[in-house]
Amino acid sequence: MHFLDDSLWPETQEKLVITAAPYGPEWEPGDFPEDIPVTMDQQVQAAVDCYNAGATVLHIHVRELNGKGSKRMSMFNELLGRVRDAVPDMILQIGGSISFTPENEGEQAKWLEDEARHLLTTLDPAPDQVTIAINTNQMNIVELMTADDIAGTSFERPALWEAFRNMVVPAEPAWVEEHLRRLRAAGIQPHFQLANVAQLETVERLVRRGFYTGPLNISWVAIGGGFDGPNPYNMMEFIRRVPDGASLTLESIMRAVLPINTMGIAMGLHTRCGNEDTLWGLKGEKMTTVQQVEKLVRIADELGRKVADGKEARDIYKIGEYWDSTDEALARLGFPPNRKPGQLGFTFHS
Repeated sequence: MHFLDDSLWPETQEKLVITAAPYGPEWEPGDFPEDIPVTMDQQVQAAVDCYNAGATVLHIHVRELNGKGSKRMSMFNELLGRVRDAVPDMILQIGGSISFTPENEGEQAKWLEDEARHLLTTLDPAPDQVTIAINTNQMNIVELMTADDIAGTSFERPALWEAFRNMVVPAEPAWVEEHLRRLRAAGIQPHFQLANVAQLETVERLVRRGFYTGPLNISWVAIGGGFDGPNPYNMMEFIRRVPDGASLTLESIMRAVLPINTMGIAMGLHTRCGNEDTLWGLKGEKMTTVQQVEKLVRIADELGRKVADGKEARDIYKIGEYWDSTDEALARLGFPPNRKPGQLGFTFHS
C-alpha cells in the first residue's frame, strides 16, 4: 500500500470497518461467563450488541449447549438465519476453522477434514464471507500467552495448553483452489487470513493464475506461533506488500490487540477485536467484546476517523462482486499486469 503526504489525514481515509469476534472458540464458557455466549439466544444477542456498539463485521463460531464448539451445519444455519434477521446490514463472516477445540482432554486441537470445511459453502442462508487460510502452517495460539493472560482460565490445564500448542492449519494448494471455486459458485466471498508475506505472495499467484478474480479482503494475523508476531516491522512490511485495491484488517492476540488496532485506525486500515482475540483490557482487567468495540469507536472518534455503518462496510468489502478476467482483477486490485510474451522490463497498467 502506498502512503502519500495526505494518507494519514482522517478525511482522506476510508471509513473504519470493525470486525467483532465474540464467540471465543478456544475458551471454555467458565473462562469469561459474562461474555462467552452459550445458548442460541445469547449467541444472537452477542451479534446484536456488537453491531449496536459499532462493529459491522461479525466473525462467527457456534457453540453447543454443552459449551463445546459446534461442528453441526444445522447449528450454523440456525445462527446465520437468526442473526441475518436481527442485524440485516451486518457482514456475516464464518470462521473457516469451524471448531478447532479438542473434544476431550488430552486430544489435539485440530481443524476439521477438507470436505467438512467445504460444507461451509453450502450453508443456508449463505454467509457473506468465509475465512480461508493459505499454505499449511503451524498455529500455536498459546506461544504469546503469558501467565497473566491465562490466569484463572482453562488454559492453566497443561493438557489443554499442549493441545493448542501443537495445532496446525491445513491449507494445501489443491484444497485452497477447490474451496475458492466452491465459494464463488455459492456467491460467498473469501476473507484471507494470512500469517506472513509468503502467504500474501501465494494469494497474488492465485490471482495471477486465474484461480481467484474477486476483491481482496485480507487480515494480517499477528498471533505468533507460526504466524507473524505483533512486531511493527513485520506489520509495516506486510502493509507495504498489500496492493492498494485490497482491504486490510489488522488482527492480534491478548494485550497486543489494542495497540495494533490503534495503529491500524491511524493508518486508515481496519480492525478486529473480541474475546476470540483477547479477554483483557488493561493488565489483570477483563474486557468484554462490546467494551472492546466501544473503545475502538472512541479512539477512532478522537482521531477524527469515521466508523462505517453496515451498508458502507459492504461497499468497502465489495460484497457480492467478482470480476470477469485475470487482467481485470489485477488492475482493480492494484497489482501490475502479467507479463505478455516477449515483454521486457517492468509491467504496468496503461
